Amino acid sequence: GAAHQLRERLGVPVIGCSCKVCTSSDPKNKRTRASLCVQTASGKNIAPRVAARLDVGQLSDITAVISADTFERPIYAGNAMATVQSTDATKVITVRTTGFDAAAGGGNASVQAAAPVADSGLSAYLGSEIARNDRPELTAAKIVVSGGRALGSAEKFAEVMTPLADKLGAGIGASRAAVDAGYVPNDYQVGQTGKIVAPQVYIAVGISGAIQHLAGMKDSKTIIAINKDEDAPIFQ
Repeated sequence: GAAHQLRERLGVPVIGCSCKVCTSSDPKNKRTRASLCVQTASGKNIAPRVAARLDVGQLSDITAVISADTFERPIYAGNAMATVQSTDATKVITVRTTGFDAAAGGGNASVQAAAPVADSGLSAYLGSEIARNDRPELTAAKIVVSGGRALGSAEKFAEVMTPLADKLGAGIGASRAAVDAGYVPNDYQVGQTGKIVAPQVYIAVGISGAIQHLAGMKDSKTIIAINKDEDAPIFQ
């Protein structure tokens, strides 16, 4: 497994396991292969290394597959959608999972064992500190409650958001402003530079709705905003 694998060592095994996903109609490009990673911190760490070794471009954060070589991805913090095409024989892609519905059933692809790569000696795994949390994982929670800087303090954030999340069985998120103010740790941040979520219900408390925050939660099925400012962008 890759639980303690340094990402620097995963490029070669991933390339070795790249699977054939389709056949191109272009006679000069009979086989189209792809390496797909989830658009997470780990996936975004691995994919560029694979693309660099293959000397191909990377297609990042796709939300739709249009054809074997054409994809859709958000740009400008989700305010526009770009249709991008790659002519590389091997596509290296990171996928925004919230852009796709869950598969109805399991696939029939085979699982291949990757040969280990020799240690280059340039880096080493020393250890990790795992944050324990009884709440649903933010990116997988069906209900997310997020607080903003308007809550005023870390104490008030905990006083308001924690009981609400407990009652609803929700994950807790926050705006970048709340994180920067020290109300909660960085891993609570929802937005373009934080976590991308698409729950059934997203409750925003005291969040004005900056573009970078909206980019991280705009795909939520139902958005409930609590804010004194009727003109706040989150209501638009």
